[in-house]
Amino acid sequence: MAPARGPDAGGTARSRPGSLLIPAAALAVAATCGSPTDSFVENLDISVCHQSAGPFSAAVTNPFFPLAVGTQWVLEGGPTRLEITVLSETELVAGVTTRVLEERESEAGNLVEVSRNFFAQTQDGTVCYFGEDVDIYQGGVVVGHSGQWRAGSAGAVAGVFMPASPAPGMAFRQEVAPGVAEDRVVIAAAGESVTVPFGTFSETVRFLETTPLEPGASSTKVYARNLGPLVDDVVRLTAKTP
Repeated sequence: MAPARGPDAGGTARSRPGSLLIPAAALAVAATCGSPTDSFVENLDISVCHQSAGPFSAAVTNPFFPLAVGTQWVLEGGPTRLEITVLSETELVAGVTTRVLEERESEAGNLVEVSRNFFAQTQDGTVCYFGEDVDIYQGGVVVGHSGQWRAGSAGAVAGVFMPASPAPGMAFRQEVAPGVAEDRVVIAAAGESVTVPFGTFSETVRFLETTPLEPGASSTKVYARNLGPLVDDVVRLTAKTP
């Protein structure tokens, strides 16, 4: 899930101008994520999200990523606009009933991507990411499905999207679809004061995302407690309903 191209646009972490600065300590941890030796060190067990683990709930209530049906976030920056909407729909993925989150991304008013992302929550509050269906648009026409994946298909398994209690230094895989979507996260900071057009928030967590599929690229995301996404690289939260 990530805007401009890509929550992930095609499942890849993208580096864009205007991203928040990352502390040197966090960069030191993340610098290895896309290195030739691929020495990313995961320290959060994502097996809690495996479809065989369960039980799961499509009612996602994690305070940093609450998915109440009907909620919509709008993030904007420059020509990019990202609309994220929690649908009333559920989708069965790898035998798990997941909540559907739709993302619609446009550039200068032109639709460039629509994705349907699939989430479920464990009993301890961990949000698991079970995949996404992706439509890439050009001139109003679907031209591809880059980054599309589902747990239980082609060797893919669910990853951790948001830990139950996110804390700096946590490192985990969000997407586990070999060769298709392999986003990985290091939590770079927590408790920072972050100002966006929608307001100023202090109970935040900041993610640094990388992927071995794009060595050297990175993406910064910020989430606020009891609100959800604040920052996705160059786009910032401008509106939320309800």
